Amino acid sequence: MQIWVDADACPKAVKEILFRTAIRRRLLTTLVANKAMFAARSPFIHSVVVPHGIDLADDEIVRRVQPGDLVITADVPLAALVIEKGAFAMSPRGELSTAENIGERLAIRDFTTDLREQGTETGGPAPFGERQKKAFADGVDAFLARVERRKVRTP
Repeated sequence: MQIWVDADACPKAVKEILFRTAIRRRLLTTLVANKAMFAARSPFIHSVVVPHGIDLADDEIVRRVQPGDLVITADVPLAALVIEKGAFAMSPRGELSTAENIGERLAIRDFTTDLREQGTETGGPAPFGERQKKAFADGVDAFLARVERRKVRTP
């Protein structure tokens, strides 16, 4: 299993949590962005820089992701694409997207996009603070614990 990070708009606090997690669990983690960014020095942490362009980082993640991998992204359409490939997606707020809930998340995203295009102010996400940081850390830990439990079980 590998963690992929849609890193262009990923909060710094989320990346720091992922760096610690990658090192502690010896888990390959790759940041994908259209510019070079800081990554902790570790054999478990890598960066991929793609050219500037709409969705090029997303396309690279979709191209490389494997079933069972975890993708960190706030981009709901990207989450849907990686789920189609058998991977998992988690938002920087710790919300896990799955085959069971991605359809609803896409519908809500499309609805709010339509509202904004009609001139309705929909607001945005709440500021990223300590509560959101904790929710993400807890979400990643819970996900990885479930993965480990599945590895331990024998048929």
